[in-house]
Amino acid sequence: MDDQALADFLAVAAAEYQLITPEAPLPCFALLLGNAEATTYHVRRVAFGRNARTSDPAARREFRETIVPKFGPAYENEHRGWWMDSSDLLSASREAEALGMDLLGSIHMHPDWHRLGPPSERGQMLSERPTPMDRHLFGRTGWPLNIICYLERRDGEFYHALGAWAPPPQHPAEGSEGAECPEVDLRIRTSSLMKV
Repeated sequence: MDDQALADFLAVAAAEYQLITPEAPLPCFALLLGNAEATTYHVRRVAFGRNARTSDPAARREFRETIVPKFGPAYENEHRGWWMDSSDLLSASREAEALGMDLLGSIHMHPDWHRLGPPSERGQMLSERPTPMDRHLFGRTGWPLNIICYLERRDGEFYHALGAWAPPPQHPAEGSEGAECPEVDLRIRTSSLMKV
């Protein structure tokens, strides 16, 4: 992953993080644009879009009929979860194609919810590892690369950790429900060091 692509995501994630309240666990989500090479996915940029979770009829139905029953009433909160606006997804795909790139997957933020969330959810420790909801999402999209950025603030400073994941394997007999996501090695290309 190019460091500028990561920096672009972190800038938006830190701004969203500062707006999070116990009632509004604001998400931060972007698409990964780059190239699929022989044994490597090279992320060159990120593309942001609008969250259509509350405005898209398909998204409302998916959360009402599948997400909430499967992952719990916390997902009734319209700020929890992401559904990329279809026109923004199409724009990002066209942008990638025009630049000779591919749409590789997604990146999203996990905040330190055990500090920010309501008292009833303070025991829920998030990290850069996928949650059951993430595994569901990664399996549904089928994108080959999914990055989770764990972001926390301590003594006024931001810290982050990254994890990269492939979708869970599909097992014809039982589907991918509950299957773990294979971890993908993640390296950040540091441009400033490359110029030395």
